[in-house]
Amino acid sequence: MSLTLQQASAILTAALAKSKEAGYAPMGIAVLDAAGHLKAFVSEDGASMFRFDIARGKAWGAVGMGVSSRVLGERAKGNPNFFVSLASASEGKFLPQTGAVLIKDADGTLLGAVGASGGTGDEDEAICIAGVEAAGLVVG
Repeated sequence: MSLTLQQASAILTAALAKSKEAGYAPMGIAVLDAAGHLKAFVSEDGASMFRFDIARGKAWGAVGMGVSSRVLGERAKGNPNFFVSLASASEGKFLPQTGAVLIKDADGTLLGAVGASGGTGDEDEAICIAGVEAAGLVVG
């Protein structure tokens, strides 16, 4: 099974709703498929120009390494040279900062990742989790 545009749109809609409900700053949210290709992106009015690159980088790192960006950020603390090398090797697409989670189906199959940028890492992660769960998928 692969991530559908309908699922990606549902993730974005729910994540934006969670952000608005919580009163977070304007967000950029990127949904990537399991190969790291952009499936959908949304940028709220007032979001800065960096939101896309940051949201995509968080999601791209998560899907590429198979863990949330929170886990990657923790791992980076213990091996900073490796993670700087990953960022360089990926031409800057790899960003190990809290704010992205994996998207899985009920069987545990990796479908992709969603990353957000605009708030704190915890805020970004919270809206991603809300989006995945609201779409009837599983957070990885």
